[in-house]
Amino acid sequence: QVQLVESGGGSVQAGGSLRLSCAASGYPASGYCMGWFRRAPGKERERVARSDGDAYTTYADSVTGRFTISRDNAKNTLYLQMNSLKPEDTAMYYCAAGARATCFSDSQYLYWGRGAQVTVSS
Repeated sequence: QVQLVESGGGSVQAGGSLRLSCAASGYPASGYCMGWFRRAPGKERERVARSDGDAYTTYADSVTGRFTISRDNAKNTLYLQMNSLKPEDTAMYYCAAGARATCFSDSQYLYWGRGAQVTVSS
């Protein structure tokens, strides 16, 4: 049974930093696509960052240059380093994983964590 558990969320002031972690169990993170998504109140879910099995990464325009996705395959853990946080980054952040090396669409992410709340105050 695949389980993804996020941690590291919290409340920070604008300009601050947080690092989210996603611990995967029952799932070999190495070689498979993983990603971070977020959903803010009243808004649609947005894919924030993507990490493919071949180490390719990509980011939403809104976070490029501020967020970094990485993974530690030995620990089966995905990370999201968030710097220069803005109030508009406030959202529930979700870790997701797929069963293929590259997830071209959101529907290819099959496994989801329960989320970690990030709140950024101005």
